Amino acid sequence: MARRHLLGPVGNLNTITPCAACKLLRRRCAQECPFSPYFSPHEPQKFASVHKVFGASNVSKMLMEVPESQRADAANSLVYEANVRLRDPVYGCMGAISALQQQVQALEAELAAVRAEILKYKYRSAGATVLPTSHAAALLASSGEVSFGASLPPITTPTAPPAAPASSSSSMYTAASSSTDYSSTTNENVPYFG
Repeated sequence: MARRHLLGPVGNLNTITPCAACKLLRRRCAQECPFSPYFSPHEPQKFASVHKVFGASNVSKMLMEVPESQRADAANSLVYEANVRLRDPVYGCMGAISALQQQVQALEAELAAVRAEILKYKYRSAGATVLPTSHAAALLASSGEVSFGASLPPITTPTAPPAAPASSSSSMYTAASSSTDYSSTTNENVPYFG
């Protein structure tokens, strides 16, 4: 076999052996071989998987459509896509992307739960009333972060709404008096909501 020197756009010097593509296709590797700079003879499995999924002719066309400065990245992308497509013939890269997105969503939910727990313990250690978990999560979502050095906001007790004017007797709602006891439940409003 004659010795040939080829300096590809990637900068690798290819001597003696043909590229992985020409080796697999059992053809002579010419100096202007489009695969030589991107498919090393030392990694024949890369071109084998790309050839199995896309075909040599299609790979050659795709590489020629890409600017020369981006061909190495395009070849690596084709190798990655081919390997994933061989592992998951139905979804390919989309299966991997979907699994990663689900993992991100699960981790975000876990992070929100941990932030709510931090807020709950922060309020508990300050001697304040513990906020319900949904309220704590809403506070965390609006603030975006938890600061351990910040002072707690003052807790105020709810006050009764102002009394309605005496002239509006046709009002659907009546103002709550200060002596109203809300601790017991009655069934008088069930028909309105049932």
